[in-house]
Amino acid sequence: MTVKKTLFEKLWEAHVVDSVNEKTDIIYIDRHFIHEVTSPVAFLGIENRGVGVFRPNQTVATPDHNVPTKDQHLPIQEALSRNQVETLTANCEKHGVSLYGLGHPFHGVVHIVGPELGLTLPGTTIVCGDSHTSTHGAFGSIAFGIGTSQVESVFATQCLLLAKPKTMKIEVNGTLDKGVTAKDIILYIISKISSSGGTGYFVEYTGSAITSLSMEERMTICNMSIEMGARGGMIAPDQTTFDYINGREFAPKGEKWEEAVAHWKTLKSDEGASFDKELVFDASDIAPMVTYGTNPGMGVGVDSNVPTLDQIDADTKPTFQKSLNYMGFEQGEKLIGKQVNWVFLGSCTNGRIEDLRQFAGFVKGKKKADNVNALLVPGSKQVEKQAKAEGIDKILAEAGFELREPGCSSCLAMNEDKVPAGEYCVSTSNRNFEGRQGPGARTILASPLTAAAVAVSGKIVDVRDMLD
Repeated sequence: MTVKKTLFEKLWEAHVVDSVNEKTDIIYIDRHFIHEVTSPVAFLGIENRGVGVFRPNQTVATPDHNVPTKDQHLPIQEALSRNQVETLTANCEKHGVSLYGLGHPFHGVVHIVGPELGLTLPGTTIVCGDSHTSTHGAFGSIAFGIGTSQVESVFATQCLLLAKPKTMKIEVNGTLDKGVTAKDIILYIISKISSSGGTGYFVEYTGSAITSLSMEERMTICNMSIEMGARGGMIAPDQTTFDYINGREFAPKGEKWEEAVAHWKTLKSDEGASFDKELVFDASDIAPMVTYGTNPGMGVGVDSNVPTLDQIDADTKPTFQKSLNYMGFEQGEKLIGKQVNWVFLGSCTNGRIEDLRQFAGFVKGKKKADNVNALLVPGSKQVEKQAKAEGIDKILAEAGFELREPGCSSCLAMNEDKVPAGEYCVSTSNRNFEGRQGPGARTILASPLTAAAVAVSGKIVDVRDMLD
């Protein structure tokens, strides 16, 4: 009898080089992305061992975390950031690794560059020294973040010694309400299962609400899998996937394209395959989401109330209270009407062209609120170029906004783009930890559409009330 397998199991087994025991395998890595933060020590490690990068053609580099998002044609002013970017450049030159540095037409945030260039392909294993590598799983790949020692291992061997995770299926069916987006789907899921609910699992997202999403929306879903503690997230490839990849810079061409698509069409979980855990959600239950605390699981529909202490599990009550104290919120209150002085659009979660289109489409003909400071940051030079070709930069300028240059920016504030202490920022990024956007900054995670509504209102609003 044929054993029915999940997509994850099929791809894992296809990449096993050797098995150490029942739970641990040596896995071959097809694509390795690197950036300036987690690669320097790994490069130093292989040099100290007297080895080079085993397969440099399968590694691609781009600086993103530390880069400024203004005046990128000038030398980086901040010393540590400048040193990290220069070190990445030197290491790539020394070891023959492709680098898309500042000013390069392919430069950008690593998890945006890979898909838009056709470097991210279905059926592959993809790693990077960055937790949000799970983004690439939207293409039906096993993609996950790794630590610096593992970056060194991939440099030296193109393989990793890994414990096989359990499998989880999250099914979302039905139709989203107006004003509800992919970002709201994933924030809703995390709010339901908590920021640790996916620990030990690799998640496959299914259901009509998922398959109806564009590739950029699917990337948003998979990007935040790590925020529920999961090892990664994936979505089976389909025609939407193939149409997105077709014609991109490094995608297969000609006969190789036809062969690739024929193979990609086989990449799906078998009917009746068993997952270790299965969850089902109804898309109609999802409202525009906002977070009220200091982890992504602390989220509610924008029209709902912050939970009260008696609604919180006993073991998490201290964390809950500490989060509310940090954020300056009260249990049981609504967030609608709270003044917000900062808005951030960007990051590997929501820095793609569709995100900019959505934000610009909402603010067109409106004006930025006087009290709002906005950081609108494209995820790559290609996104920036497309935005300008479509006149998005002009729409934003007329509404009082400025389109900056690519980088991670205020997602993690390892650059000049910091939110001041005590200030609220409605952010389209992926994490709302204490100080994530700057020491003392207070982050409220939301979708690009909600961020646009806040940017013109100067306060938290239900975007559904402002849509035609």
